[in-house]
Amino acid sequence: MGAAFLGAVSDAMLLGHWYLVQPGLSRAPLRELVVWCAVMWPFEVIVYLIPVGMVDVLTGEIDDGWGGLLGWIWIACSAATIILIGVAWAAVRERYYSAVMATTGLLYLAILTALGQDLVARAVLSP
Repeated sequence: MGAAFLGAVSDAMLLGHWYLVQPGLSRAPLRELVVWCAVMWPFEVIVYLIPVGMVDVLTGEIDDGWGGLLGWIWIACSAATIILIGVAWAAVRERYYSAVMATTGLLYLAILTALGQDLVARAVLSP
């Protein structure tokens, strides 16, 4: 699930970057990739919550070595990712060229938070 989610976020950003140099392209593929990111996000979160997952880190059953801080960082990254994807979805619906620039920038940030969402959970939950 992590590979599909991170792939969709990075592909959307790369496609948005392409739109910056080819502004006449149809935005439908970019919109579709942003929607795919939003659709996959809950599954990415659920995969890391159960069966033994980030809930156990937040309750203290699994020690992250930082007093639970990494669990809160994971929550912040997860929330920031879906917020950025939602704002990118709203931006790509606009007609103006500046909307594509905004979408691409938001997706750059979403890559960082999505990596945090995925890699923090992997690091804490790895044996």
